[in-house]
Amino acid sequence: MKVILLSDVAKVGKKGEIKEVADGYARNFLIARGLAVMESAGSKKILAKQNEEAARLDEQKRGEALELKKVLEAKTLVFKVKAKDGKVSGSISSKQIEEELKKQGITIDKRKIRNSEPLNSLGTTDVQIELYKNVIGTIKVRLVEE
Repeated sequence: MKVILLSDVAKVGKKGEIKEVADGYARNFLIARGLAVMESAGSKKILAKQNEEAARLDEQKRGEALELKKVLEAKTLVFKVKAKDGKVSGSISSKQIEEELKKQGITIDKRKIRNSEPLNSLGTTDVQIELYKNVIGTIKVRLVEE
């Protein structure tokens, strides 16, 4: 029996795929639990419409991420740190970068900041931030002595 998957099913397929499965498995497990529907002309039209909507939404989010990338690349975050003889006491973490960006009106999840190591040297460092799938923005972070 051919079914259209409504959600990801392990060892069967991903959401939106059309798969051939055993009749009993389809009726008793997939369809009964709402994980799939039987393939038909109507369900194919609905699937096509959903895929089209998902593609449009994906393109919109990608466009927003590209705009944010341009904004981030124009910014430089400046942190004043205590230093003695050029050595920084403490460091700047991704959480502090996130908070500074939030103060400037830009909301980014700290887990999307790619530099895993805290910044602990004076000067300017480029920090990469994953904004969306395959869209990576770079922001300059400068540490200056108090």
